[in-house]
Amino acid sequence: MGTRKKVQAFVRVKPTDDFAHEMITYGGDNKSIDIHLKKDTRRGAVNNQQTDWSFKLDGVLHDASQDLVYETVAKDAVSQALDGYNGTIMCYGQTGAGKTYTMTGATENYKHRGILPRALQQVFRMIEERPTHAITVRVSYLEIYNENLFDLLSTLPYVGPSVTPMTIVENPQGVFIKGLSVHLTSQEEDAFSLLFEGETNRIIASHTMNKNSSRSHCIFTIYMEAHSRTLSDEKYITSKINLVDLAGSERLGKTGSEGRVLKEATYINKSLSFLEQAIIALGDQKRDHIPFRQCKLTHALKDSLGGNCNMVLVTNIYGEAAQLEETLSSLKFASRMKLVTTEPAINEKYDAERMVKNLEKELALLKQELAIHDSLSNRTLVNYDPMDEIQIAEINSQVRRYLEGTLDEIDIINLRQIQEVFNQFRVVLSQQEQEVESALRRKYTLIDKNDFATISAVQKAGLMDAEGHLVGEPDGQSFGLGVAPFSIKPGKKLRSKKTLKDQFSSSARKEGASSPVSGKDLDVVSISKTQLIPSSRDGDVKDMLSRDRETSSIEPLPSDSPKEDSRPLSTVI
Repeated sequence: MGTRKKVQAFVRVKPTDDFAHEMITYGGDNKSIDIHLKKDTRRGAVNNQQTDWSFKLDGVLHDASQDLVYETVAKDAVSQALDGYNGTIMCYGQTGAGKTYTMTGATENYKHRGILPRALQQVFRMIEERPTHAITVRVSYLEIYNENLFDLLSTLPYVGPSVTPMTIVENPQGVFIKGLSVHLTSQEEDAFSLLFEGETNRIIASHTMNKNSSRSHCIFTIYMEAHSRTLSDEKYITSKINLVDLAGSERLGKTGSEGRVLKEATYINKSLSFLEQAIIALGDQKRDHIPFRQCKLTHALKDSLGGNCNMVLVTNIYGEAAQLEETLSSLKFASRMKLVTTEPAINEKYDAERMVKNLEKELALLKQELAIHDSLSNRTLVNYDPMDEIQIAEINSQVRRYLEGTLDEIDIINLRQIQEVFNQFRVVLSQQEQEVESALRRKYTLIDKNDFATISAVQKAGLMDAEGHLVGEPDGQSFGLGVAPFSIKPGKKLRSKKTLKDQFSSSARKEGASSPVSGKDLDVVSISKTQLIPSSRDGDVKDMLSRDRETSSIEPLPSDSPKEDSRPLSTVI
């Protein structure tokens, strides 16, 4: 962000033969002006009216030429606009005080041209002095008349009438006028032609104070966009200069207006009153809300009044005694404007389309550079594109052979292959773990339900839950429980007493023998109906089961319990 700075306020005094020297005096530094009013004796002995005022400004221009006015007021703001800073130059004052003359100048003499044509001239001269930048200039001319927006350049043949009325639109980049025509000017003559075209379309009227009085507020805007020819073309700077010529601010009684001119004066005074309210609010640091939307003038200048711009005010006053009241009002407005602070900053933007093109160009150059480097390093067949299925399958094959010991090294050419090798390592190891677990499960078969020691060993191995199901086997309802690791502990080992009794009785009936075991004895049984043991072909597992039988803590059944089933083991799962 930029640094905060005060608005610059200058006073230009209109030359006159009847200057009120006794009432208007200037300071020795030419930056202050004092006003002294004589007391009105007709109001009596007691008169509390203030009679003396002193205004401290940035400069007082008395009997100053157009050249001096431009050098003092506008030159710096215009030059900084080419560096990316927005600028606003505004002329304020009563009718006939010389606002339009200061801003536009007189057409009879070239030396009498005003700030606006001189600013255009300076812009194009500075462009010629900057061959390292490609600078584009566009202009627009807006008129605010009776709170309506008009395009002063709409009479040009290639513009045509606006289909929709112009509106003021705000976006994160600032405020702009929707429907206002913006014209490209490649040279100084084109810009002057547009300026003169707009001046002929301005609304003027005649009254007692000025026979050619402006009856509207006019804003001539110069838009600039600068791209560097030597530095990166992705970043560029934009700026705009608002040159504002306000309508006259005076009391209606002095103009002697009536009819249409009276209505115009009413709208003018209303908008200027709202402008002053906005300036007062901007000058008060404690105010949170600034009433910009009360009128079209303040809304259109929202980003220029106390915003991101260099703001300069030129207050035009009449130095005659008869106009002293209006002069005092104008000077008060200037002093309030000096309390406003702005925060100008460079407007840098990035061209997204150019950024994409530059990145694509840079990527192509980097690929060429890597190809040259690989060629010098005798590295061939380097692929920087995403791998296809054939390449992934080849890496998978190399990883399998490497794990089997038939391949000593895996060929690594680039970073993408390294990443894919790690991915295939994870895939192959996961597959091998699943194959080993499945092979171990196939070694177990169904055993007799009363072999408690064997069942206990199987449960300790984590291959069977408390319900008697092999971990991972289907549940009988076409629903697979999945494969769980051997390290997972079995669940609850006790079932309800009723279920255990029923299972044991049913098993005894199937063997054709009566069960002499009482219900009390069955309560301690913690074995489900169907259990698994290792196949008799696995000697190591049999030894483990034999040891478990010897060390089993389960109490043996009474001597009169049914004998152990001597039938052969069922088929391997």
